[in-house]
Amino acid sequence: MTEPVHAFTLSGPEAPALPLVCDSPHSGTHYPDDFGHAVPRALLRRGEDTHVEALWCAAPAVGATLLAAHFPRTYIDANRTLDDLDPELLEGAWPEPLAPSEKSRLGFGLIWRRLNADMPIYARRLSVAEVQGRIAHYYRPYHAALAEAIERSVQRFGGVWHLNLHSMPNNAYERLQIQSPDPLADFVLGDRDGTTCEPAFVALVEQQLRARGYSVARNNPYKGVQLIAKIGQPAQNRHSLQVEIRRPVYMDESTREPNANFPAVQKDLTDVLHAIAAYLREGQGRQPL
Repeated sequence: MTEPVHAFTLSGPEAPALPLVCDSPHSGTHYPDDFGHAVPRALLRRGEDTHVEALWCAAPAVGATLLAAHFPRTYIDANRTLDDLDPELLEGAWPEPLAPSEKSRLGFGLIWRRLNADMPIYARRLSVAEVQGRIAHYYRPYHAALAEAIERSVQRFGGVWHLNLHSMPNNAYERLQIQSPDPLADFVLGDRDGTTCEPAFVALVEQQLRARGYSVARNNPYKGVQLIAKIGQPAQNRHSLQVEIRRPVYMDESTREPNANFPAVQKDLTDVLHAIAAYLREGQGRQPL
């Protein structure tokens, strides 16, 4: 069953349920009327993980839950903590303590301040009230839906395996101000340096992707941020893995349209989901389901 709501779409299992929850927090393409951005929409769309929810759309068919945001990450980023907010973006004092991270310094905190070093998103400061409205109407509902799906899995199966799904720009190293001797991999698996997910599950996903001809890196340059840090508690049988796909693998970054490879990539990821489903059903390294 699919439940459309203002902030997200939640698609439940269409096959016997698995302890697998997938979420795409950055693929939203609905730009709220009160955004008030000062850059053209076409440029603002560079922040989208466009079509990621479609790449992984087979998740419900294998027994997983799939949650996809409708709102763009440049409006409010569901993969940040609520205190990761740049006070320089606000026209008034925030009522609670803030702890801006390195992401905020780069302009990519809870509320994005810029698209790159030379391109601010706003020609104004944001009021405290409008940021609080974004939190209340978009951020909190998304997090509540994800938390409910996670807890439902834990209560039913005694654990959960969570895939946090993203895409990354081809110039990711440049955007992150990182000098790298190696090209960006087709997929980057992030488990915050081995702390958020059981190693066997990460190895399974990596092996499945490599078997289909993709290059794969771990935690370079993306380790995972708020969502997997919160959800991933392997000692409690709560496993969370961030999966980033390089955008030119499946789409044209300038037009945001799927490229000729899209159907093949979508099929490959469907096959990966089936392999994950088999792994969970077989109960490798844990009690059978």
